[in-house]
Parts: sequence; C-alpha cells; structure tokens
Amino acid sequence: MTAHRQTTRREFLAAAAAATIAAPCFVPRRAFGANNRINVGYIGAGRRAGQLLGIPDDVHVVALADVNRQRLEDWAKGRLGRHYGITEDKLFQDYREMLELEELDAVIISSPDHWHALHSIHAMEAGKDVFIEKPMTLTIREGRLMTDAARAHGRVCQVGSQQRSMRENRIGCALVRAGRIGRVHTVHAGNFPSPWECTLPEEEPPDHIDWDMWCGPTEYRGYNEKLYVPRGGQLGHEWGWISFRPYSGGEMTGWGTHGLDQIQWALGMDDSGPVEIWPLLDEEPECNGVHLGPRYPITMRYANGTLLKLDGQGAPGGGWFEGEEGEIKIDRGRYAIQPDNLDADLPELEPIPYEGDTNAHIANWIHCIRTRERPNADIEIGHRSTTVCHLGNIARWVRRELTWDPVTETFPGDDEANSYLDRDRRAPWILG
Repeated sequence: MTAHRQTTRREFLAAAAAATIAAPCFVPRRAFGANNRINVGYIGAGRRAGQLLGIPDDVHVVALADVNRQRLEDWAKGRLGRHYGITEDKLFQDYREMLELEELDAVIISSPDHWHALHSIHAMEAGKDVFIEKPMTLTIREGRLMTDAARAHGRVCQVGSQQRSMRENRIGCALVRAGRIGRVHTVHAGNFPSPWECTLPEEEPPDHIDWDMWCGPTEYRGYNEKLYVPRGGQLGHEWGWISFRPYSGGEMTGWGTHGLDQIQWALGMDDSGPVEIWPLLDEEPECNGVHLGPRYPITMRYANGTLLKLDGQGAPGGGWFEGEEGEIKIDRGRYAIQPDNLDADLPELEPIPYEGDTNAHIANWIHCIRTRERPNADIEIGHRSTTVCHLGNIARWVRRELTWDPVTETFPGDDEANSYLDRDRRAPWILG
C-alpha cells in the first residue's frame, strides 16, 4: 500500500507522538471543500464504526485508518467505499499518515479505549474536529489533557454519548433539574463490573494486523483473538479488550458512561462531580461462574448531600432518582415519573438543531463544525461523566473510602489513589 505524504508534515506528526500538548502546533482551519462539504475520516473501522455511518448527505468520507489492513480493504470495496470512492492511497494502518491529508476536516474516532487520548489530541493538533466514541478516556488525566487540547486548538469535539441528543432523556433530566420530584436524596445506578487482568495465551497475529500498533501506548502483549475483539463470551462479556486492563475500564466505563452521564446531567453536575466515594466490600454479588472484575457496589456523595449508589437498581442507560416529592426512572429513550402528574407541564427545553439517536448526534456535531458552537456532548461534559466511572474503578482497586476534589481533579493528600489518575505509556506514545 502506497501512502502519499509530505515529508515536513510526516516529521511533525511523528514528533507529536512523543511530545506533550504543552507546546502544541496549531494548524489553521481551512475553508471547507466544494459546496461547503465537510470531509471526514474514520480512525478505527470495526464494529462500532459500522454503527457510525449515518452521516449527513453533505459530508464526504475521504479516508480510513485502522491497524487491520484487511478490514480497510473490505470497507473500501464495500458499500461505503463505493459510495464515496475511497481509493487505495486513502487507506492507512498508521493514523498519523491520514491526519496529514490537507483535505481532511474532521475525524470520527472509534478505536479501542487505550488509543482515544492520543488519537484525539493528535487530530486536534492537526486542526481536525473530533467525534470521539465513549468512553472518552482510559484515565482521568487523559480527559483533562484532551479537553485542554480542544480548547487550545479551537476544535469542536463531540463525545458519543448519544442520549444527550434524545428527547425523552432530555425531558427526564430536565424534570429532575426543575425540581419536579423535590430535592433528590438518592440516585440508584447500574452495578457495572470493573476490568480484570488478561491471562489469555499468546497467539500468532494475522499478517494483515499491525499488532504492535494495536498495543500502542500499552505494554506490548502477544496477540489473542479473544483480546482483539471488543466483547465476547457469555453472560458478563467474559472476554474481549473491553473486559481487560490496561485496554479499558471494563463495563464501568463501557456502559457506565451512558448511565452515569445521565445522572450527572440530571443533577446539574456537568462541570463537577461527587466528593466522596466508597466501596461496599461485604456486598459483592455472585458472578455465576463468569470471570468478572470487581463488582463491589459503590456509593458516592455529592457536595449537596445527594447519594449516588451503583447498586444495580438503576437502568444501565440512566438511573432511578428518589426525591422528597416523587421519583423518576430514566433509561435510553424513556423516562417514568411518580406521581404521574408531575410532568403534566413539561419544562422548557433549550432548542437543539438535531434530536434523536446516533445519527442525530453525529448531525449535531456536523452542525457545530459549521457554526463553531459547543455540541450536545461537549468534551468537558464527556470528561466529567467518564471521571465518575473512573472514580468507581479506583475505589474498588484501593478498597477503601476516597475523598475527591472535582476542582483540582485530585484525591487530596492520597498518594495511592492519585497514582491511578494516569498510567505509564510505552514510547513513543507519550503524553506530557
């Protein structure tokens, strides 16, 4: 496969892989292509990317990047490639080469979680707007660096928490914020399992997969087909990279970023988070023979006294809000309120240009690329919601109560807990 590149751009992006974002290189934004068309590329061409193809008609897919060469060729030969005329020289196993394309305006990132930070930051440094699949990050510090990069480079970054664009979710969360059930004293959420250590044996990787690139910033580990897939197994998703450290936060971040994002939204905590977190070590549920990571229920407390209980009583995509005057249960695309007359007069919703599931969420991002407005699930929102998930994992790992400062984004005076704010990365995939 031949990649056409400019040497100076290649040298810049290669150096950026090992550089911090403290001294970013800002690429001035160009005018969009013919007829105001926005050109996008995909980083990651797997299962989730296939669910993110509902882009508006005035958007054109010009390039694809994935470590799996066979997957790239299959996409180019398939309906997507035929529709957009994606050519061989626009298929890249190294995403940095794709970011060199001058005609590229924006990228949709659906790579494994351990790559999200670098893919996003390098794209923003290259002047591209970003749609980043949830969970946005693998660590809390990554989220802050990604948010800082978006602001420093003036990029529009939408996180793939599509429930932020769904009407019923918007109404349910607005009802909570409007005080329809009175002061919220308790919220119940899903009991999402944390990741566990991978013990899968090493296998020979297929020739068409650049496995070293797939490992990227993580310590190199031998290929295994059950590691390469995102999810697999029986009840509990007992294998796949979403289940394993150091590639993911488990279903705590996989599904937790949906449900806990809705809870943050409903409680009006989009720029904050809980201040205390503790695991209930005597209440871990039985796993029914399925190998899972820690599943101790977690309780968190916000500064206003509201308790968030990850006890399995709330829906995975939302939560059960108990207030002094009623209750609301929110899940994907629906809500239920008791007493049932509390939503007779709906609160006024801020108008948004696109409303609906994943396709509308992408359309909202495209609209904001043109207007330079903040999208429905702006990167700061995604960072704060994903942080709540990380707090739950960290409490399970240290097995004790924690105090969190959502302003400084640290555990005050707690060196052990603070050691989990980030992770080591393999050169040259370093963040400052």
